[in-house]
Amino acid sequence: MAKRRVKVEFEADDGRVLRYVRHGSGGGLVAQAARVADEATVAPTAYVEAGAFVAPGCRVGAHSWIEDDAVLGAGVVVADDVRIGPRTRVGDGARVGSRARLGADVVVEPGAQVGPDETVPDRTVVARRRRLAA
Repeated sequence: MAKRRVKVEFEADDGRVLRYVRHGSGGGLVAQAARVADEATVAPTAYVEAGAFVAPGCRVGAHSWIEDDAVLGAGVVVADDVRIGPRTRVGDGARVGSRARLGADVVVEPGAQVGPDETVPDRTVVARRRRLAA
């Protein structure tokens, strides 16, 4: 039997009606125009906005917000209370720590880490740190 998708509507301050569905894994709110893989987990208090894409294996933590047209690659972990700005790209296997804020058009390279409480300005590239051989 197919799982029923629970629909939720909010009226924005400007009068627009915003429509979301609860994600099957975790119950987070996903805009109808967003794409979230069934194999991803979105916490019940998290939001994924229109045009965003969340790949398989991702985990989006409580109170986190994935803004319009952001992309989370496979296996990305977004901790609690994180804001991923519009059009930001987070590469496969990257990690974003609690309370981090990523601006618009940020690129987080695959495997890179953004620390807890870190603020990443608009149009920044977060590189993966490589260990030097001893």
